[in-house]
Amino acid sequence: MTRFSDTAHAAEANLRALFPATPCQANDHLSARHEAEIWLKREDLSPVRSYKLRGAFNAVSKHRASHPDADLFVCASAGNHAQGMAFVCRHFGVKGVIFMPVTTPQQKILKTRTFGGDCVEIRLTGDYFDDTLAAAQAYCVEAGGHFLSPFDDKDVIEGQASVAVEMLQQMPEAPDIVVVPVGGGGLSAGMTRYLSEVAPQVEIIYVEPSGGASLTAALVRGETVALPKVDSFVDGAAVARIGEHTFDVLKHVSPSQVLLAPEDRICTTIVEMLNIEGIVLEPAGALSLDVLPQLADRIRGKRVLCVTTGGNFDFERLPEVKERAQRYIGVKKYMILRLPQRPGALRDFLGLLGPDDDISRFEYLKKSARNFGSVLIGIETSKPENFAALYERLEAGGFIFTDITGDDTVAEFVI
Repeated sequence: MTRFSDTAHAAEANLRALFPATPCQANDHLSARHEAEIWLKREDLSPVRSYKLRGAFNAVSKHRASHPDADLFVCASAGNHAQGMAFVCRHFGVKGVIFMPVTTPQQKILKTRTFGGDCVEIRLTGDYFDDTLAAAQAYCVEAGGHFLSPFDDKDVIEGQASVAVEMLQQMPEAPDIVVVPVGGGGLSAGMTRYLSEVAPQVEIIYVEPSGGASLTAALVRGETVALPKVDSFVDGAAVARIGEHTFDVLKHVSPSQVLLAPEDRICTTIVEMLNIEGIVLEPAGALSLDVLPQLADRIRGKRVLCVTTGGNFDFERLPEVKERAQRYIGVKKYMILRLPQRPGALRDFLGLLGPDDDISRFEYLKKSARNFGSVLIGIETSKPENFAALYERLEAGGFIFTDITGDDTVAEFVI
């Protein structure tokens, strides 16, 4: 019987016809911070800036080997899977039909077209991904194509396992701990199966976004379960239901091995890696690095490999990412201020600001009474503790205010 590790090695070898191995790099900044030997497996440096190319290539090549006349491949994706499939379809010279939601940003559509060239047709269908997926699957049956799942496919899982194959080839010694993000589970299942056969001593830590913890939910229930709500910010890993094939591999994972990364905290990691290391990571690509502080006691003095899964970051999102990072670390807050409608009231308020406090937003919302008005105010400062002092001065000055920074419902409508 052929072992999974053997097929993973074959998949990795076949990939060299498409692109060289992505680098595995020691990172001095993170190593010094965490008193550990931190390595990054830079999947953000693949030709399509994510690992998705691996699974797509393996699945398409294996299907063509068993069905030589296959010339139509179909998928539904608004991100990295679409770009990986487009690249592979152009490589093999086969037709790819990629269904994307109508709301897909033009940048992602353009990149998919660039990678696929004349071999790819993009169809914008549905406002929500579930509608897009249903349309893609219906078309695939009607047209007699082969549907390429982004993660819930054994050949895709096998292809993603090539990340682990390269990792062990590139590092001087096997890592003590591997930190891997989880979305639908293709990468994590592939690496888990491979390492369990060739390096079972390696501890694996899995990371999910807090707003898309489908593996955690499945482990609790003992079966795959659809999350009632998903925060789509970490779009490369925010999956409502983990795959059946992938969960079959991961169902024995201990819940203690799965960590959740809050979306706002991920933003701080993106900003840090961009500013300090010059590394551009998408939210899903930053997951493995984001939990390192949580693992401080477990990783100290050990060799740790973090998979940075993707770098398809739209810089139009940078202001939002910076904003969320500032709010998370506590140096930016929003409040609704009840400001008296009298001469000098605004000057009195401004006089209470500290030397490091800066108003980033000031907007009258409405006059709630004849003598008062409601004002939305955003304030940035240099350190979180400045806000405690500011709030004390405001209360002493008789100002009535409500901090809405942590109120997601209110913030969604006014910030």
